[in-house]
Amino acid sequence: MRHIVEKFQIKSEPGAIKPLKKGFANESFIVESKDPGSEWYFLQKINHKFFKNITGLQNNIRLVTDHLRKKLAERGYADLERRVLQLIPAKDGSLFYKDDEGNFWRVYVFIRNTKSFDTITPELAYKAGLAFGDFQSMLADLPSDMMIEIIPNFHNMEFRLEEFREAVKNDAADRMKNVHWMVKELESRADDMCIPERLHREGKLPKRIIHYDTKLSNILFDENDEPICIVDLDTVMPGYVLSDYGDFMRSAANTGAEDDENLENIGVNFSIFEAYTKGYMEKAKGFLVPTELGNLAFGVKLQSYMQTVRFFTAYLNDSTYYKTKSPEHNWKRALAQFELLKKQEEAYERMQNIVFECVELQ
Repeated sequence: MRHIVEKFQIKSEPGAIKPLKKGFANESFIVESKDPGSEWYFLQKINHKFFKNITGLQNNIRLVTDHLRKKLAERGYADLERRVLQLIPAKDGSLFYKDDEGNFWRVYVFIRNTKSFDTITPELAYKAGLAFGDFQSMLADLPSDMMIEIIPNFHNMEFRLEEFREAVKNDAADRMKNVHWMVKELESRADDMCIPERLHREGKLPKRIIHYDTKLSNILFDENDEPICIVDLDTVMPGYVLSDYGDFMRSAANTGAEDDENLENIGVNFSIFEAYTKGYMEKAKGFLVPTELGNLAFGVKLQSYMQTVRFFTAYLNDSTYYKTKSPEHNWKRALAQFELLKKQEEAYERMQNIVFECVELQ
């Protein structure tokens, strides 16, 4: 690993290199410095089977981090190296290094003395809302056409339904015989769930630069448990703000697990829902248009529906996109996400009211 790190324009001599067992796609390592007071680094082997356009990926990240750094400097922050990820160029000036085996690598400056959380609380949900709302707010004036769609159609519901219908038609793993009821349930909601794409074509719902993976664990906190930096920027690209808002709620405001086998565990955690919304609106209300504000709660249902469709499609195709513990794992995930969707549908008016109340509070 040391010889990889030394292909970059690093300032300190590498010491111990330790693997970090986090992340869905990439392999990550912390590179300590031999001099304790010098820079540490964050080394990643980029999954080029998942992210196929490495140049575009790295350029997206550079555009976003440069823009965030500029915005924070305008606010007068002096500790920019802790508040924004900093890419280290390779010695040839590129934002990545390709080794002899065809692997792609990148290096960030490692932000020390920070922590992340995996378990949500209302207090952390509020702070996460502030962090992601501010992240979107700072990027609101970055033209979306400057960046590429690194995963085409990632949250395009019309596209996901095409994949789903093809999987139903082909029944590649011979699993349709017992799941026709799920197909009917998903199809009965399909037209409504494509509303964002239609609103966008009508010019009513803008695309903005969003994160696309708004998990609590993608926020670094300082020693006082205050959010300091948004990380994992691989999927930052043009999209709808309701995707980011909805996806946080899908995971954090679920009283059960994503693959919970006991469906009675699953429901909407309203203390988390309200806390996140309050924090988010404090930072985001100023740039959101009425169509976005009016559809945030819908975005919560949409993300649960979309994930049900994606898990169910993977199950029908016997796909290896999601890591599974058993042949039925994606089916269990689909059932759990569908249960969450139903609970959100029952609570939709309450979710809408919370959004509108938080808008009025700002």
